[in-house]
Amino acid sequence: MTIVDTLIIELRREISRGAWQVGDRIPPESQLAETLGVSRLSIREAVRVLIHAGLLTARQGDGTYVTATDEGQVALRRHLGRAETADILDVRRGLDIVAARLAATMRTEEDLDKLREAMERRAAAGRAADLDAFTDADVDFHLYIAEASHNWLLGDLYRNMSDALWETVKANQCMDDAGDDPFHTALFEAVLAGDPIAATAAALSILDDYTDGEA
Repeated sequence: MTIVDTLIIELRREISRGAWQVGDRIPPESQLAETLGVSRLSIREAVRVLIHAGLLTARQGDGTYVTATDEGQVALRRHLGRAETADILDVRRGLDIVAARLAATMRTEEDLDKLREAMERRAAAGRAADLDAFTDADVDFHLYIAEASHNWLLGDLYRNMSDALWETVKANQCMDDAGDDPFHTALFEAVLAGDPIAATAAALSILDDYTDGEA
């Protein structure tokens, strides 16, 4: 095994154990070389391999950032990037039903605060006709529902679908009724009330309305 192979394994380990979170900038080459006792050239080659694998992204003049914690996430995101909108919605339907049901029984006060904040941002962006901000808030709301399930696998799957969901929400331009949206309000109120049946029904209503081009 070469020095570069060893470095690739070590850097992968640091990423997977959470030493650097997704979105974090990793230390510069000089610092990594000094810490690991190797040449900057070896560090550069190992980082290049991880960039190609999709775990890291280099930003010109700004450094190198973590974009995923394992290649499985990268593969899923690439598949989703090539998927048809209808296929993404079918998968989302299954995830949203389970997430809503579990969130209604497992949510905490912190989860409810995050949901309220996302709904407020969503409504404000709709009133301002800010499509990007609206899309961010809409995706965040549904991600927070998944996280409120406190099922780590479900939350992880939803996070990995976020980019694809963002594109479908934005493409659908579904913010005409953002200031007066009974479906998202119903889902929040069902989760607040701890009613899994109502939460599941509300989640389905959102998706049905979405596929009609209105959600």
